[in-house]
Amino acid sequence: MTLNLRKLILLILIGSIFLMANVVVVANWLAEKRVPELAQTVRENYLTGTAITIIVALLILLVSPKKAGGNKAVGLVRRCPVCDHVLLSRGSYCSECGSKI
Repeated sequence: MTLNLRKLILLILIGSIFLMANVVVVANWLAEKRVPELAQTVRENYLTGTAITIIVALLILLVSPKKAGGNKAVGLVRRCPVCDHVLLSRGSYCSECGSKI
């Protein structure tokens, strides 16, 4: 972990502590700006069941089944990067096409 990342985490932590300490003030400010009413209007008019279903389906399709790094396993299943065969053993060669993993 780099020093800049630690500084960023510390600043986020301090900011969240200040925000939690003033949650009533923030809630009243949002109510003055009529944000809850705007959110209610958006939810009633634009977030129908069909829209939510389409958004969820697009988010599922957005996730790539393979990592961008190449042949590293995403979950419990390892696959050959050449032939996409499921690798059952922990060896370094594919049993289907013989390529090196």
